[in-house]
Amino acid sequence: MFIQTEHTPNPATLKFIPGKTVLGDGTVDYRSKEEAGGSPLATRLFEVDGVTGVFLGSDFISVTKGDAEWPHIRPAILGAIMEHYLSGAPVMSGASSDEDAAEEDYDPKDEDTVKTIKELLDTRVRPAVANDGGDITFQGFKDGVVFLHMRGACAGCPSSTATLRYGIENLLKHFCPDVQEVRPV
Repeated sequence: MFIQTEHTPNPATLKFIPGKTVLGDGTVDYRSKEEAGGSPLATRLFEVDGVTGVFLGSDFISVTKGDAEWPHIRPAILGAIMEHYLSGAPVMSGASSDEDAAEEDYDPKDEDTVKTIKELLDTRVRPAVANDGGDITFQGFKDGVVFLHMRGACAGCPSSTATLRYGIENLLKHFCPDVQEVRPV
């Protein structure tokens, strides 16, 4: 089994591509071993000393580290991923995705604007950030402000503010005149 490793814009996160389906559809973001109970793969990754986050995408795994150095923990992470796939254990033992788990907050009168925002996020933004090992999901829209939840490599990324402000905000403003600002949740 060959597992590709890619750097992300977030120096604390690496993207691992096992060459096999991880989730297929949806995403799951774990920030602690306790949260990862529903995923044998994520639980195994949190056993590697220094791992502070695991994000599961359709065909990739983003791992976030704390103070550890990548040269010290990367081999253990690769080993954990390989052991998981060779064991035949499922990636998830329960629900396969938490993508829509968070409650969305917007006024029903803004339904058309929200629909356009979600379509733009799904077709233009999310594929690009998935390439960087993360995800951005819609959380709400109020008084011209779009609230987005940044996950995986995007959470805590030094360039995430620029991505939101100059990329996503400009895109949404161009197609949705009601949008005045984009903020992370």
